[in-house]
Amino acid sequence: MGDARGRASCVLGIETSCDETSAAVLQGDGSGETFSPGLRLRSSVVASQVRLHRRFGGVVPEVASRRHVETIIPVIDQALRDAGVALSDLTAVAATRGPGLVGAILVGLSAAKTMALALKVPFIGVNHIEAHMYANFIEHPDLRPPFVCLVVSGGHTDLVYLRDHGSYEVMGRTRDDAAGEAFDKVARVLGLGYPGGPAIDDAARGGDPGAVRFPRAFLEEGSYDFSFSGLKTAVVNFVRKTETGGVPLGIADIAASFQEAVVDVLVKKTVRAALDKHVSTLAVAGGVAANSRLREQLARGASEAGLRLVSPSPALCTDNAAMVACAGYFRVARGEASSLDVPAVPDLDLE
Repeated sequence: MGDARGRASCVLGIETSCDETSAAVLQGDGSGETFSPGLRLRSSVVASQVRLHRRFGGVVPEVASRRHVETIIPVIDQALRDAGVALSDLTAVAATRGPGLVGAILVGLSAAKTMALALKVPFIGVNHIEAHMYANFIEHPDLRPPFVCLVVSGGHTDLVYLRDHGSYEVMGRTRDDAAGEAFDKVARVLGLGYPGGPAIDDAARGGDPGAVRFPRAFLEEGSYDFSFSGLKTAVVNFVRKTETGGVPLGIADIAASFQEAVVDVLVKKTVRAALDKHVSTLAVAGGVAANSRLREQLARGASEAGLRLVSPSPALCTDNAAMVACAGYFRVARGEASSLDVPAVPDLDLE
């Protein structure tokens, strides 16, 4: 469907892997082999389903899929209008193909394939974790591989070595709960509501992070994997003791102490991974990357280790199509395209 390599690119990105229906238009000069000085985010539209799922305390897959069907076309239309581009201006269409909720992914993936076929432009199937990492390239045009990136969200906690564009090594991942999943579950126990990440972050601002020494699961020596299930259980048990009058401690202190335990492990492993790979830059991405304590402690850890830290703005941390468009842009710049028969893969591996 044509080779957009070396030409100015206008990429439409589509993201529907969970409960956000998003479309974005990213424009570049086509020189995305190594760095991204010419990138310009023309539009980014996100239709959130948070209110819809809040009453359930989490995302209901079938409900999410139906809402994607209802909103995908209006969201794409709005993104094109906001960008001031016509369909004929698009040079490629990129969409998330996994990992995520398969029914939700299929909505955006089908829309993207249909548009690419009709417009006779390349279609790019993007890995959701890859896309999160590429959010950093939008706002840091001088960013170049290699670097180590912590991708931390509601569904994923991965530590990735990005050797070069399109070349990844997953150094570690969660063995049970993702960090964001643990935030959601603890927030529910504390009565803070959904989504748990922002709720815990807000509650913790008024608490003492050293009030409770919750366990840190560093696992076996040298491991870059994560585990937050035991920490979650420890918080639940502590809350039960508090409710029965055994421990006179408030929600703010518990939230701050839990958050500190998560952040402590994330920061130490990420900094160590960057030093072990002898890179000068570490990055963070994903919804939990918006957490104020994580950003603060990562900045401190990076500074002490002599590393540069890059992170997306909070709006580009949560699921969005701008990051998908960016990952697609770099693939198109290298002359890559996906077949129109690539499937949605709910557990798609980054490597």
